[in-house]
This record gives sequence, C-alpha cells and structure tokens, in this order.
Amino acid sequence: MSIQSWEPAAPTTTLDRPPAQERRSIVKPSRGKQYEPIVIGTFSVILALTAWQLVANARVMPILFLPGPNDVAQAFVKLFQTDDIWLDIGTSGAELGIGYGMAIAIGLVTGLLMGWYTRFQYALDPFVNFFYSTPRIVLIPLFIIWFGIDMPSKIAVIFLGALFPIIINTMAGVRNTEAALLRVARSFGASDALIFRRVVLPGSVPFILTGFRLGIGHALTGVVVAELIAARHGVGQLIAIAGQTFQTPKMLAGVILIAGTGMLLTTILQRIENRFQAWRPQLR
Repeated sequence: MSIQSWEPAAPTTTLDRPPAQERRSIVKPSRGKQYEPIVIGTFSVILALTAWQLVANARVMPILFLPGPNDVAQAFVKLFQTDDIWLDIGTSGAELGIGYGMAIAIGLVTGLLMGWYTRFQYALDPFVNFFYSTPRIVLIPLFIIWFGIDMPSKIAVIFLGALFPIIINTMAGVRNTEAALLRVARSFGASDALIFRRVVLPGSVPFILTGFRLGIGHALTGVVVAELIAARHGVGQLIAIAGQTFQTPKMLAGVILIAGTGMLLTTILQRIENRFQAWRPQLR
C-alpha cells in the first residue's frame, strides 16, 4: 500500500478564498486591457467624426442645417481670433465658479446634517424634493426681476441647479454607512463626534464626489440656459446670438466649448472619486 504525499486542497468556498481586494491585487490586468477603454473610445469618436464629415461633404443638406467637423473647427479657430471670446469665457467661468462653489459649500454641510440628524432631514425633505423637482428655467424670470440680467441672476440659477444633487448624494452617503461599522465603533466607546469623523465621513466621500460630478452637469446647464434668456456676455449668449443669426458652425463651436469643459471637469472629479474609494472603512 503506497503512501501518497499530502497536498493542501484549493479553496472551495468563499470563506477560504482571499478577499476580493487582495485577489484584484494579485491578478493585475494586462497593459492591453488597461488601455482598451481609451483605444475603443478614441476609435469610436474618430469613426463618428469621419461619418459626419462624409455626410456633410455629400451636401445632402445645406451647411446651415448640417455643417461638417471641418466647418465647426474653422468656426472654433475664428472664435479665438477675437477678443470677445475671452470676455465670454471669463464671464461664464466666473458665474460657474461662484455658483458651483456656493453649491458645494452649502450642499455639503446640509447633506451631512440631513444624513446624520433624522429630524433635520424630516424638516428639509419637503423643500429639497420641491426644488429638485422644479425646473430651474421657470425661476429665471423671477431671478431677473430680483437681481437683473447681470451676473447675480446667473449665479442663482447655477447655484440651485448644482445644490440638490450634492445634498441628495451627500445625505445618501451618510445614510448608507454600514450598521456593523457603527456597532463596532460604539462597542469600543467611541463618541458620536469621533464616529462621524472617523467612520461616517470617510465612508461618505465617494457619494459626495459623485454628487459633485452630477452637480457639474446641472451647473453648466444653468450657465447656458440663464445666458440664453438674458445676458450681456457669456458662452450661452454667444450660442444664442449665433443661432439667431443662422451661424450654425459658430453655434456648434460654442456648444463644443461648453461640452468640452463639462467633460474635462467630470473626468477630473471621476479620477478623484476613484482615488478616494479606498477611504471607505470596511470590516476585515
């Protein structure tokens, strides 16, 4: 009777396997897989632009209705050959920075309080739901009456647009803190202030940054909509004037300027969000 050498069996249950985070660190994606999203995304954009240019070159429709990428690129270059574009960008940038900054400051504090204190949430929930469900465009005439057509009315629209996604996501982050983590912290005698600072706040950071990312889109929409209705300067006003004077390539150039700004800011916030995922406290 032969004696066979004993070898440890491979893990067969989820309890025997290493945690998911350790498994991911063991098996690293190849370089091809790492750059696959960028390559495929770039290829799809180039393909779409090529198809757009071919259709435009065929002149199925006049340039007024369907300018090609080359027409839009030429209009974009002409925009930056004048001094007015810098005034428009500076005006829209200042409105966006002030309105969005105010939304972050007030929305972050309000969301944390609503998530941590249940009665505070009960008190503010009707107002948050009401204003979040109300299209901000219907309030623009009221803001113009209150603040005029200058910068304050635009800041008010941008502020309201970005405020409520930040509040809702921040509150959700606090509310979604794992109950087991709270029980463990309290079992060690941690005070509410310490639990909030060491457990709740780090766990809410990904939700908070998601709210910031969603708020960017609403804030840029507020910039364009407010300037389309009444403004002296701004990218939205540039788009409005170009559309009214049938300068379609120039109008699309303004749209691309706004969209490119939104994509850049969203990408930056998404990278920050991914970086802070490791902040979330977890039970080992």
